[in-house]
Amino acid sequence: MSTHTPLAERMRPKTIESYIGQKHLVGNGGALVPALERKVLPSMILWGPPGVGKTTLAFLLASAADVGFHTLSAVSSGVKEVREVIAKAESGGMFRTTPPVLFIDEIHRFSKSQQDALLGAVERGIITLIGATTENPSFEVIPALLSRTQLYVLNSLSEEELVEIIQQALDVDPELKKYNVHLDSTKALLRYSGGDARKLLNQLEWLVQRSSETELHITDEYVEQTLQQRGARYDKAGEQHYDIISAFIKSIRGSDPNGAVYWLARMIEGGEDPKFIARRLLISASEDIGLANPTALVIATNTFMAVERIGMPEGRIPLSQCAIYLATSPKSNASYMAINKAMSEVRKSGDLPVPLHLRNAPTKMMKDMGYGANYQYSHDYANNFVDQAYLPDDLDGTAFFQPGNSEREKSLKSFLENRWKKRYDY
Repeated sequence: MSTHTPLAERMRPKTIESYIGQKHLVGNGGALVPALERKVLPSMILWGPPGVGKTTLAFLLASAADVGFHTLSAVSSGVKEVREVIAKAESGGMFRTTPPVLFIDEIHRFSKSQQDALLGAVERGIITLIGATTENPSFEVIPALLSRTQLYVLNSLSEEELVEIIQQALDVDPELKKYNVHLDSTKALLRYSGGDARKLLNQLEWLVQRSSETELHITDEYVEQTLQQRGARYDKAGEQHYDIISAFIKSIRGSDPNGAVYWLARMIEGGEDPKFIARRLLISASEDIGLANPTALVIATNTFMAVERIGMPEGRIPLSQCAIYLATSPKSNASYMAINKAMSEVRKSGDLPVPLHLRNAPTKMMKDMGYGANYQYSHDYANNFVDQAYLPDDLDGTAFFQPGNSEREKSLKSFLENRWKKRYDY
């Protein structure tokens, strides 16, 4: 079997018709079909996870539109290389009616100055820019460039599409056809690929190469034994970092300990900083549980301290304990909503004066001006309470805090209603 060209490269589609996946873009009624029919491509950003066909699609679009194709990698190219390609495209402009495609892989790695170098050429139609990125373009691509391009999202390949890719390779590739390969099961192979078609094909090739027999049965057991690697894909610096922590926190908020532990495991297996996880547990303990179970914040604080002191891998245990505790706690966002409402009011109403009775009066002049006058000391009254205003006059009676429906908050509501009567509406 040839070792010069990997299977994934050998199987790269040559036409749009042989391209698997992304039907919402290039299938019947797809978003890019009108552009292909007119052979006029817009500048675009292709955003999607690794191995879903971004590079291949860019090449096929240029080929279908019958235009030149230049490619740069953001990892190894700088402003100089960008300007050289633009100059080359500009000098050849008199011989064509449509601009060539400049494909930039991993465009999110381009600095602002490198992206700025593209603006004029894109705006004047010297090139058609196609950028590929695995990161959210709204974070990684400058607004000026985003406004001059169309954004197309490439979806993760479905299990059916991945199996189709495997079967196509077994049916078409001359090297694989030398073997009698039986695809008995695909679960482990798909799991190890993480949805990355490039990785999937190269793993398939390795599985075939490892066999000493011309007849091979691909089973989950054979895949596990041969590949022996972690199946989870996790980018600590990329969008998946934010997606998974979001799923983790939302599982806790939704009171699902199973979801919480699963996403926790994904982060731990991916090498996430355990202190980052512990910090998010601290936030969740206040934002999502709060007054419904104040002990949650104590547990989360102790978890953070435990993780700092014992490190990993043992730190996974208190992280799991805390995640499950938070997920199974009663929930309340009343404190979170109260501070947000109060801050919104501060931004709207500005620096309202502090009522005179609440002001500090360290000097005789201030006392003569009425600072602190008529302030009633709560501990001098029954139940350590007296009904007096604590908000600026313009906001008197505004209830920023609204107790939730947990048992503890119902008790708080009764406590507040008993004391404040009509001043606040609880």
